[in-house]
Amino acid sequence: MKKQFADRTLKLLTSGFGLVSALAWNELIKEIVSQYIKPFFGESSGIISLTIYAIFITALAVFVTYQLSKLVEKEAD
Repeated sequence: MKKQFADRTLKLLTSGFGLVSALAWNELIKEIVSQYIKPFFGESSGIISLTIYAIFITALAVFVTYQLSKLVEKEAD
């Protein structure tokens, strides 16, 4: 029973810290887009900035997911 509680608590804490980390990265990327992309394309660059942001976030999510799945496969062997 105590082991189950510890495992679940660890998973919840890890998920919470993961969310906080993701939000921090989100703010950083938004700031980079705001400071470097918007001035390059002008004030009417809303859709371009959002597209670049979405592509970057998607690529980052795919990369992290791929790396984690490789790690899980390696541990399973």
